[in-house]
Amino acid sequence: MDPTTGKPAKTVLSRGIDGISSRGLDSGTHHRGGTVPPNDLDKIAAIDDPYLLLRVATERLNAAQQEVTELARLRRRVIQELHAQGMSYAQIAEKAGLSRGRIHQIRHTGPAPEGAFLGVGSVTVVTPLRHDAATGRSMVALDDMRAGKRLEDLARTFGLTVATDNVTVDGEIDLNRPGLLVICGPRMSEAMRAAYDADPVIRWDRDDTGWKLVDTRTGREYRSGSQFDPHQPTDSAFLGRLPRPDGKGSFLAIAGIHPNGSLGVIHLLASEIATLWGQVGDRRFSCVVGVEYDPQTGEPVRAELSSPLYRHEDT
Repeated sequence: MDPTTGKPAKTVLSRGIDGISSRGLDSGTHHRGGTVPPNDLDKIAAIDDPYLLLRVATERLNAAQQEVTELARLRRRVIQELHAQGMSYAQIAEKAGLSRGRIHQIRHTGPAPEGAFLGVGSVTVVTPLRHDAATGRSMVALDDMRAGKRLEDLARTFGLTVATDNVTVDGEIDLNRPGLLVICGPRMSEAMRAAYDADPVIRWDRDDTGWKLVDTRTGREYRSGSQFDPHQPTDSAFLGRLPRPDGKGSFLAIAGIHPNGSLGVIHLLASEIATLWGQVGDRRFSCVVGVEYDPQTGEPVRAELSSPLYRHEDT
């Protein structure tokens, strides 16, 4: 059971493991005329081509390591949920057929369950490319690079495998992929703007003053402090899990009105991800994050929810 909703707990592991358990071995790899089954160690060892064997064994080992990581995370999550429902660790041990000491050991080992807020198995951190007028080349702005790197580092602390990608200068991005963590606002990409428009509560809008976030439930508007006179070292940012265009999953979206806001969201995730996971799990949601930053360095010094945290299934 999910202790925050009273509903049956969702097993987030299955989606990630289905995506990785046989990826390397179901991709047309052959030996002696046959496809290598994903779990057949003897047949992998019997591959004649040493280079093919090395590649297949490495792919299988990577998949197995990810599976072990997610199983360890799932065990910790189940124990935490059962304990939150009122069961003692001794009762959990008895029901599971394990020793009490083993339950305590599991509770303190392996990646933290809240890491699943970012994804399962592997994730891809996406940042936008910008056009550099001086060189005529595409580049990643320093602030976007900082935000992306910090999100990568945070994901790795939870045992996730991290890849990177970019929104093109033209705003193109394939959102129909699993495990996307996208740091990009609607101004940089039509695809992202369409994704934000699908949010049922928090909307992006702009007027003569500039971009703003609007809570359509309350009518409240959230802006950047740079839009005020005098300027204030504050920003507002979107944080949410939005549906993929193909309807086959979702992705995490982060975007400040200015880059300071995006950095602030990651600052919030680093300290409050367990709370956010407890409230929304892996379900779709959206909220506005208020950020205060150092005017000299641009670094966030405070980040907190400015709006309610809206679970889309409740809207």
